[in-house]
Amino acid sequence: MDNLDNLTFGLTMLLVGMGGTLLTLFIVTLCIRGLTSTFPPVTEETDRKE
Repeated sequence: MDNLDNLTFGLTMLLVGMGGTLLTLFIVTLCIRGLTSTFPPVTEETDRKE
């Protein structure tokens, strides 16, 4: 019975770790997209117009 508890704990930690990593990457992606839309990158064409 002890092995099943270890297996359950291991799988739970695996899912929590992977889920936390994916959630963190998703949040970072949202931050980058938000900053990119707020402050668009300057290109050469926009420099010539100004």
